[in-house]
Amino acid sequence: MRVISVNVNGIRAAEKKGFYQWLARQRADVVCVQETKAQEHQLDDSIFCPKNYHCYYFDAQKKGYSGVAIYSRHEPDEVLAGLGWDHCDTEGRYLQADFGKLSIASLYLPSGSSSEERHANKLRFMDKFYDEMKLMRRKRREYVICGDWNTVHKQIDIRNFQSNRKNSGCTDEERAWVDKVINEGGWVDAFREVEKGEGQYTWWSNRGNARANNVGWRIDYQFITPGLKGSVQKAWVYKDKWFSDHAPLIIDYDYEI
Repeated sequence: MRVISVNVNGIRAAEKKGFYQWLARQRADVVCVQETKAQEHQLDDSIFCPKNYHCYYFDAQKKGYSGVAIYSRHEPDEVLAGLGWDHCDTEGRYLQADFGKLSIASLYLPSGSSSEERHANKLRFMDKFYDEMKLMRRKRREYVICGDWNTVHKQIDIRNFQSNRKNSGCTDEERAWVDKVINEGGWVDAFREVEKGEGQYTWWSNRGNARANNVGWRIDYQFITPGLKGSVQKAWVYKDKWFSDHAPLIIDYDYEI
């Protein structure tokens, strides 16, 4: 089972950069997309529902903002849009597809970098979402939660650690939350199961030649339940072509939908 997670920073902009032509060659079973920045009625061109995929979108109420999508080769038993609380649902931040005993979700966790108020909103979202993750762990299901979590975990996950420790996305409080997700919640960072090295990032600023110099952050993840831990076979970040300021995170699992 191949699962791709990618923040496209505007699905229409990514399409113009060749995203769908690339995707057609990837043999992915499930593709989780974040930051579509479009209403579904604006995506009536067939290219936005790739051939051989079942396509689901969950939009923000605000136009040109946030939004997530899931493309799946296998028709889900059920699709869940939202989690029943305002910040998540009005901004189109969570979409889940269920296949038998497996759930795969596309999550766009808020950024807090624009202001102190947005950072505080992000922290509240994280606390609320952790409660959701605890509920998921109580169910007799396996989960893969893909997405842009807008937070690095450890020093290895960011090029300039010390100079960013007071910036949203790298604060001690946010990184401690990721620790809690793993150490108390029991969730597994699938990428780190097979890739331990430095310099493996998924987002780069558009300023200062950050991409060319690999001055990046690893803020895109696939968090999985412990029952899937042994199934992670291969993980990599695709950087040969660029569709946004993020790079696609691709993980292969020894699991059949």
